[in-house]
Amino acid sequence: MVCAMSTETTTRRSKTGATRLDRYFRISERGSSVSREVRGGVVTFFAMAYIIVLNPIILSGVIDGSGNMIGGTTDLAQSKLLVAVGTAVVAGVMSILMGVVANFPIALAAGLGINALIAGMVFTHSGEKITYADLMGLVVIEGVIILVLVLTGFRTAVFRAIPGPLKVAISVGIGLFITFIGFIDAGFARRPTSPGNVPSELGINGSLNGWPTVVFVVGVLLIAVLLIRKVKGAILIGIVTATVLAIIVESVAKIGPRIFDQNGALTNPDSWALTVPSLPASITNTPDLGILGQFSLLGSFQKLGIITAALFVFSLLLADFFDTMGTVVAIGAEADLLDPEGNPPGTDRILAVDSIAAIAGGAGGVSSNTSYIESAAGVGEGARTGLASVVTGVLFLLATFLAPLFAVVPSEAAAPALVIVGYLMMTQVKNIPWDDMEVGIPAFLTIVLMPFTYNITVGIGGGFIAWVVIKIAKGKAGAVHPLLWVVTGLFVIYFAKSPIEAVLTG
Repeated sequence: MVCAMSTETTTRRSKTGATRLDRYFRISERGSSVSREVRGGVVTFFAMAYIIVLNPIILSGVIDGSGNMIGGTTDLAQSKLLVAVGTAVVAGVMSILMGVVANFPIALAAGLGINALIAGMVFTHSGEKITYADLMGLVVIEGVIILVLVLTGFRTAVFRAIPGPLKVAISVGIGLFITFIGFIDAGFARRPTSPGNVPSELGINGSLNGWPTVVFVVGVLLIAVLLIRKVKGAILIGIVTATVLAIIVESVAKIGPRIFDQNGALTNPDSWALTVPSLPASITNTPDLGILGQFSLLGSFQKLGIITAALFVFSLLLADFFDTMGTVVAIGAEADLLDPEGNPPGTDRILAVDSIAAIAGGAGGVSSNTSYIESAAGVGEGARTGLASVVTGVLFLLATFLAPLFAVVPSEAAAPALVIVGYLMMTQVKNIPWDDMEVGIPAFLTIVLMPFTYNITVGIGGGFIAWVVIKIAKGKAGAVHPLLWVVTGLFVIYFAKSPIEAVLTG
């Protein structure tokens, strides 16, 4: 009798807890389930986990004006470890915040492109004694500016001012963009090794060579077949299976990592791109949080001058501002969460958390954090709420302790998810009225410029400028939203920032 009552009480408490979780994240309301959200969060993590490996590769190794690498050390291995842990911590905290505050299935991490821009600035201005901490201070300033724009309603207003067809085009363009990223990360497509050739080619010298590429192809085909057969967890199953295959291949063939010679030439192009998939000797490590807080708010203005520092902030600002907008629209469309005007629920909260992430990334010393389009992999797995983002964030935090375990997954095993999700996002192209050239041409430019320039912001800017120019040519300038005029003007400055800087500083 007592046992029966105890079981009944436990069951009731369990149901009550599940109901509270369901109500808070609106899981049932959005047609999802806790299991789907957990699967989606796990898939998003594995699709994004490469940043823990890639961010240190981009930021470490360049000596700044103080004679140190990022993290304040002269030891490359220590620098990479500090950046890896800091990257995972900030990504984990901000992804959880996005899930809890904005209830949107999108995770955040250090922004690709922005980290490369920072490393390039350190290299270019090493003579001015510029340090990583100085540039991270500019990232913090940029994040504060964006947060102010959100709190004043400006960023949300711009979001809502974007014409519907361009929002669809942004989503489709990002789909092609992440597909291209997937093919490049896997080595299926790459820059030719011989000069004077096409800008991109199939594999190595026009042929698919190497076991890593085989792992990628198997992953793509497996996920495609599982999706067609409506198998739950198709994307996650594909990533795990491809990883197991990669471990087996590496244990037998001993392929090893890609190696570059002193001239930067790749000596073994058919090897693993970033991570060599092998079972680690230990699955745990003690995280070092020493990089957190390494930023100087005004150091860059003193060393670079006000104009150069301000233009750098402007570049960061525009990239963060519109990359996030494009990503949010794309994820919302894929999750079927957009309203008739193409806006996701809680837009202001989503943008606020993303702005705080920029500040956190700079203050954490690991570059601006932003919303990740790889979250579409989790949405493709069924994620529809912020619970998936919480799961992704928890896994990022666990990665600081279990980095050797998570580091097993090679990019060749995770990239298939990006290709398949790119297809799912591409299906929205039918919602653009292609017969209307007034709409179709700006939409087309938005779509193609993203993968062709490897830059989401460029695609959005090109589409905006074309939209405004065509409206003027058609005598419909009055139909352009006032905020779109402002944004288009800012994009003109963005595209011409180098000559503008030359004139102002010359």
